[in-house]
Amino acid sequence: MAPPPLAPPPPPMARLGPMDATLITYGSLLGGLILLTLGGDTLVRGATTAAKRMGVSPLLIGLTLVGFGTSTPELVTSLTAIQAGSPGIAIGNVVGSNTANILLILGVTALIAPIVVDRAAFRRDGVVLVLASLACAAAVLAGRVATVAGAVMVGMLLVYLVVAYLGERGVQDAERAKYEHIAEDAPRSKAGLWTGLGLAVAGIALTIFGARLLVDGAVVIARDFGVSDTVIGLTVVAIGTSLPELVTSVMAAVRGRADVALGNVIGSNIYNVLGVLGITALLAPFEVPAAIARLDIWVMLAATALLVLFVRTGMKIVRLEGLILLAAYAGYIGWLAVGATA
Repeated sequence: MAPPPLAPPPPPMARLGPMDATLITYGSLLGGLILLTLGGDTLVRGATTAAKRMGVSPLLIGLTLVGFGTSTPELVTSLTAIQAGSPGIAIGNVVGSNTANILLILGVTALIAPIVVDRAAFRRDGVVLVLASLACAAAVLAGRVATVAGAVMVGMLLVYLVVAYLGERGVQDAERAKYEHIAEDAPRSKAGLWTGLGLAVAGIALTIFGARLLVDGAVVIARDFGVSDTVIGLTVVAIGTSLPELVTSVMAAVRGRADVALGNVIGSNIYNVLGVLGITALLAPFEVPAAIARLDIWVMLAATALLVLFVRTGMKIVRLEGLILLAAYAGYIGWLAVGATA
């Protein structure tokens, strides 16, 4: 009598115990954040090097390449989340990052050193920030970030870049110097054109792989803890993708350049909505989780309004205002935590 056929071996994950699976999940999340940061840095380094070798002006590099490069982790993360069927992570990443940029990053920076504001620069960039935030709110409250909304956002970003470039090209003022300093301070290599392009491609590859690890880990953690992927997107993913801006802003404040932090935050928030959300909607329109419309978009709008209020009352953000921003963020995260475990 022939022996019974052997059962097929269990899949690799099935052989892992609960502790092993947990370590792999958190390792995926941490590894994704590291690769996103490394990929964004490498992309900016390569693109900046290539642009300089091609004779592109520091002003244009500061306005475009650095801004797009530092927002690439958020863009790839949102696109990956949509493909994975997790729109909560995609929109939570944008809304949560913008909220964290204002309340957390500017709050910490202002505690280190008061942030002095350039009136002329804020008049233009602040208006664009408010318009971008309102465009984001309109898309969220509509319940769907559609292709038309994405096209409008990308169009707004292109208009802003053209106006900013033409406005600064012919004058030597503090705002032009800021963008040129951004280009000079960006990670760069002394390599040639082709090496720079190679670094840019490698940065994109690292970012894509890191986004996949981050989203996979975030989805598993959300499922294991019984919370929505929206909450994970608003907290873990949003804070993680904002860490490079936090480090940059803190270092600028320590060096006595706290004003750089405000420019970083405003620029990042504009790119997150008009660039990240706009391009994501163009490529893959998606439905917005109802929880975002109930609370989180209003928190983002309130944070933006608070920033404008603090800037307009004295053209600086002082330590007390920084403390208020941090307290507001702590309260918001606490509310999300309580709601997630209720």
